[in-house]
Amino acid sequence: MNTDKIRNFCIIAHIDHGKSTLADRMMEITGTVEKREMKSQLLDSMELEREKGITIKLAPVQMNYKGYELNLIDTPGHVDFSYEVSRSLQAVESAILVVDATQGIQAQTLANVYLAIEQDLTIIPVINKVDLPAANVEKVTNEIVNLLGCDPSEIIPVSAKTGLNVEKVLDAIIEKGPKPKRDTKSPDLGHSGGYDRGLAPSARNDGPDGRVSQAEDFTRALIFDSYFDDYRGVVLYVRVVNGKIDKNANIHMMENNTNGIALEVGVLKPKMSPKNALNEGEVGYIVTNLKTTREAKVGDTVTLQKNPAKTPLPGYKNVLPFVYAGFFPVSNDQYKDLKEAVEKLALSDSALRYEPENSPVLGFGLRIGFLGLLHMDIIKERLEREFDLDLVVTNPSTNYEVVLNNGEEIEIKSASDLPDMSEVLEIREPWVKGEIILPVSMIGNVLNLIVEKRGLHNNISYMEDRAVIDFEAPMANLLTDFYDQLKSLTSGYASFNYEISDYKTEDLCRVDFLVGGNKIDALAIMCHKSEADAIGRDITKKLKQVIPRQNYEVALQAAIGARIIARETIGAYRKDVTVKIHTGDRDRKAKLLEKQKRGKARMKRFGKIDIPSEAFTVMLKRDDG
Repeated sequence: MNTDKIRNFCIIAHIDHGKSTLADRMMEITGTVEKREMKSQLLDSMELEREKGITIKLAPVQMNYKGYELNLIDTPGHVDFSYEVSRSLQAVESAILVVDATQGIQAQTLANVYLAIEQDLTIIPVINKVDLPAANVEKVTNEIVNLLGCDPSEIIPVSAKTGLNVEKVLDAIIEKGPKPKRDTKSPDLGHSGGYDRGLAPSARNDGPDGRVSQAEDFTRALIFDSYFDDYRGVVLYVRVVNGKIDKNANIHMMENNTNGIALEVGVLKPKMSPKNALNEGEVGYIVTNLKTTREAKVGDTVTLQKNPAKTPLPGYKNVLPFVYAGFFPVSNDQYKDLKEAVEKLALSDSALRYEPENSPVLGFGLRIGFLGLLHMDIIKERLEREFDLDLVVTNPSTNYEVVLNNGEEIEIKSASDLPDMSEVLEIREPWVKGEIILPVSMIGNVLNLIVEKRGLHNNISYMEDRAVIDFEAPMANLLTDFYDQLKSLTSGYASFNYEISDYKTEDLCRVDFLVGGNKIDALAIMCHKSEADAIGRDITKKLKQVIPRQNYEVALQAAIGARIIARETIGAYRKDVTVKIHTGDRDRKAKLLEKQKRGKARMKRFGKIDIPSEAFTVMLKRDDG
């Protein structure tokens, strides 16, 4: 198809503003999916997505409407999956911005708009849920006009649920959305490559279908997503930027320097629909003969082995995780299965990082890095459901930069990796820049929460009846229950977005936890010295609730180095050894109790305490008090 008749676009919005429902109506109106096959959140194919009602993975689909080929990429809304949004934006030329008529602009709305503006995309604003009684279209229209500087007449009021005005959105994509861009900056194209506005058509040597003939000399396609199919191998989702990829073509991944065969190419409608070739400007899939997850990387450039391109496409900046947790199989026999499962998930999740870890208590496992706690929960549930693994997950922590006395800098991902404090000159922890949007009446409570988390608020701005708080805070203090507390304090009306800013030197220390006198490395945490005593007392109390009683007394202690800062005691089970005595002889009773005491002391010396998996996630439990 002529590139003039192709439109590539994505839908961006805050969580639960109706992206997936709008995609459903578009597929229904364009006849992409028959009504009998239609179901809500059709593009959310993962069981977890449908269960939680959120989009986790981006999903592409091709629709045909009024003679145009419309390639849609549905994106997630949660802050933990913003890297999925950034990948989608690089594969399209326009974005539909969906704003809920009852909630207005939220934190992720702002974050996604900034990402789209950075990519120079055409933004088509849409107000969704206008049919609800609580909808305030006029107020939300003013917010969008202030944000984008657009004319109110450009904003389309729709109801994705009923289908109201969804045709107008499709018409706006055709009219306002630009045709696919070609990469004109590449040295592969030479001086006259691309749609050079300064050259006459004859000088540009356009082909009969509007394409530039030089583009046929080489091919480049951007991998924006991929997954591993147990029966077919590695499947790539690509956007063809230059040239075309034929079925059975010999392909080459430029960054990884690996070769493969395009066994099948086609588009998603939303099921796989094979074609003879993927042409320039199109979004589609390539089924490859690659068998290992390391051979194809999201953000890599696919070219042909015959006449390969010299330079790859820009790709994506590497997203670095800043939340780490230890994943251990309950049975060590499952370690190999765990490693293989994480490798498969890491293929399509560019933010996932992992390395082997060994714990004296938990055995062999993996230290895995995530972008946030929701990201961690999703990966944990996928490993347990899709790969049938039984896992123990340790308390999440962030990474720290440690400067040693000899000037060497090292990065540690858990408290147990911290060297002896006598060798440490300083410890730096990551801080985040955050943005909270909330009703004006709730500012005081939220400012107090930020201060409790050692945060600093920089600025408060206002938009009608809501405020935007810009603040900075240490990442470690936002890891556990900050989001829950924020939602609780604001009755669910606040929304929160953040990004890592820099590392700051702080007065940090390692708090160890001892169970029955044995130090448990997997329980160790890093915290600020001013918070260490309170955290030590809190965690030992929580551990007392989850570690079962033994036949002997067990001491739970928190310590900084050799100094004990908190202690709780789990009482022993008491078996009444005097129950068979039918006399009040005190000497005989004392003799039996002393014998029991010696037996318990011997048991304690040789005993092993069974620590349940709940103990390793005790930091995530909210304090009901």
